[in-house]
Amino acid sequence: MLLAAITKVVSPIDAVGSEVIDRAPRWVKEQAIRTFGTDDKMALRIGIIAILALAALGLGLASAKRPVAGAVGIGAFGVIGAFAAAHRPAESAGAATPSIIGAIIGAAVCYRLVRQRPPALEYPHESRAPLGWDRRRFLIAGGATAAGALTAGSIGQVVERRRVSAIRNDAALPLPELTDPGIDVHGAELFNATPYITANADFYRIDTALSFPRIDVDSWKLTITGMVDHELSFSYAELLALPQLERIVTLCCVSNEVGGEYIGNAVWRGVLLADLLQQAGVQAEAQQVYSTSLDGWTCGFPVKVAVDGRDAMIALGMNGQTLPLEHGYPARLVVPGLYGYVSATKWLSKIELTTWKPQGYWVPRGWSKEAPVKTESRIDVPRVGNDLAAVRQPIAGVAWAQHRGIEKVEVRVDDGEWRVADLGSDITDDSWRQWMIEWDATPGDHEIMVRATDKTGATQTAEHADPAPDGATGYHTIHVTVR
Repeated sequence: MLLAAITKVVSPIDAVGSEVIDRAPRWVKEQAIRTFGTDDKMALRIGIIAILALAALGLGLASAKRPVAGAVGIGAFGVIGAFAAAHRPAESAGAATPSIIGAIIGAAVCYRLVRQRPPALEYPHESRAPLGWDRRRFLIAGGATAAGALTAGSIGQVVERRRVSAIRNDAALPLPELTDPGIDVHGAELFNATPYITANADFYRIDTALSFPRIDVDSWKLTITGMVDHELSFSYAELLALPQLERIVTLCCVSNEVGGEYIGNAVWRGVLLADLLQQAGVQAEAQQVYSTSLDGWTCGFPVKVAVDGRDAMIALGMNGQTLPLEHGYPARLVVPGLYGYVSATKWLSKIELTTWKPQGYWVPRGWSKEAPVKTESRIDVPRVGNDLAAVRQPIAGVAWAQHRGIEKVEVRVDDGEWRVADLGSDITDDSWRQWMIEWDATPGDHEIMVRATDKTGATQTAEHADPAPDGATGYHTIHVTVR
């Protein structure tokens, strides 16, 4: 870990973890997100470390009988780590160096320690004068090795945190002035439980990156290539110098369950993708905007989506600040109306105009090639599990149908009639709308459900569907008790 941090390559643990993420079956990933939520990456790291600890115990026991077994086992782990590191799309063959060096040192130390261990006596009555010294030397050497490993790991973590901190400091530079009027969100917020604009720190993060990509903003480039008349390349400074605009866009993860929290609404600032594509000259044969992240992640969506007026953008800012590292600094794609797995590339490095044939990261893993966001709604007030008083109570939440907009939200309590809710101001079709009704709560157990209708006149379906392969459906329903 220390050598990986110093040499600025992916650590063996993160490399192996990334391979696990890439190769795990879809149901495993879905269960991980369902169980651990946004802590899934931490859970994976802990799992890998636990497996390594158990493997080390097993190798130690095996080495007691065959000294070479421990060295061979450590070497095997080194080979696995080296392969995983070198196999990462954004890494060179040099990324394998920390694993190889660590394996060589670890195997040598293990073999030496085991060889120094005093052999068992042939007969119980035998004794040797140096026995105590040999045992002490073995314990001291083993303890020193463990302490050295812990120290190196700690230093590696410090170096890695400083690297990430340096990137965050680079991202703290002020954004240029807007070239379009600011956004007025007056009247959009009807209740306080869910802010209309999601704070950067509260915005959900679901991606495959176990660690942040190595970013040097001074050398970073965004290229637009493929089926274009003119290949383009932009530095970060050049993108910032282009006309900037702001748009409020709600993003949601396709893994979001009905009523889930993997959704957020933010003010994104950046450059219109359509303007850059016009400058590049998209050829008639191009069917797909295929984007690649600095860590090798890919996704794609139809060219028509980029130019149909929905203001797909290359975002450089979020909620008035430079784009946070965890949300894609230095640049990311924001495409209203599409789930993130086909559009929202973070740490953007390349946009390629291609045919429809290339498949983004998630498509071969069982998710749909096209993924328009489905009309959905959620109850945020009252909270599930809260006991309510038998007085007039608010029922409130959010509804979304990006690129189509929300026309109506209805709420039903028990077997009553559907009641039309009040809506917050219609700021843009690309963001969620808050809704609220008042309910005269009566004692007992109650069921509350909600449904939304978009501006095309289509009401969300009541049919339950899991997130895979193209987004969950169904009415969000909660149960409350009134005392």
